Amino acid sequence: MLVITRREGEEVVIGNPGSPLGVVRIAQIKGDRVRVAFEFPREVEVHRREVAEQIASSPHADAPPVVGSIRPAADGG
Repeated sequence: MLVITRREGEEVVIGNPGSPLGVVRIAQIKGDRVRVAFEFPREVEVHRREVAEQIASSPHADAPPVVGSIRPAADGG
């Protein structure tokens, strides 16, 4: 496991820096809450751990997820 420190607004590039798979940005830090922004192609699924575990344990684990996926909001927020 890689553990790094980032400040608000800083990013982590995932994959080849010349053509990254995606970017993770620290969007906001407020008290003990951290908002993290994920910028990946739509075909890359991004889930909270508890949702990923539900999907993996479901009898239809190969079916596309319907509830709990994290996708960019239409307004960017």
